[in-house]
Amino acid sequence: MQLSTLQWWEILAVVLALLYLLLAIRQNIWCWAAAAVSTTLYLFIMYEAKLYMESVLQLFYLAMAAYGWYQWRRGGINHTELKVSTWPGKNHVIAIVAVFLLVFVSGELLSRYSSAALPFADSFTTWGAVVATYMVARKILENWIYWFVIDAVSVWLYLSRELYFTAVLFVVYLVMIVIGYRKWRASMLEETAV
Repeated sequence: MQLSTLQWWEILAVVLALLYLLLAIRQNIWCWAAAAVSTTLYLFIMYEAKLYMESVLQLFYLAMAAYGWYQWRRGGINHTELKVSTWPGKNHVIAIVAVFLLVFVSGELLSRYSSAALPFADSFTTWGAVVATYMVARKILENWIYWFVIDAVSVWLYLSRELYFTAVLFVVYLVMIVIGYRKWRASMLEETAV
């Protein structure tokens, strides 16, 4: 099988994205550097696949890589290292309602005014990822639950656009998410026990 140039870039983006998640699970600040490079590659890959919301999402990820780096380093109490915490229920209700409203609006706009592939699914994974990425940057434990739902939909989305390497990445993510949730929860419980 002959791989195209775009597929080689996709493979590199996948490797860096895996590195990001492995480092994030370990709460290693270098996850944000791996995220920045992977995101830059995916910006172009998603645009080529006509997943316009996913392409725009990559710009957000670049900004969040810088924000996440800062938050993990100095976002805690008195500018110390940030610790894992949870959100109250009302924050989740607000986040979920906001995501679905944004999905409806952007999905409609993309349907009417662009050649976007799968505008509502693309919008869902994008707006859900915006919220979940913010949660990762703030070390909110429930980010892993959000990511599980988003990534399950993403597998189907990427398969439909023949982004096979990225689809496999997201299947691997589904397993790693469970590990990440357990590790972050253990870390949080350990901190509160001290």
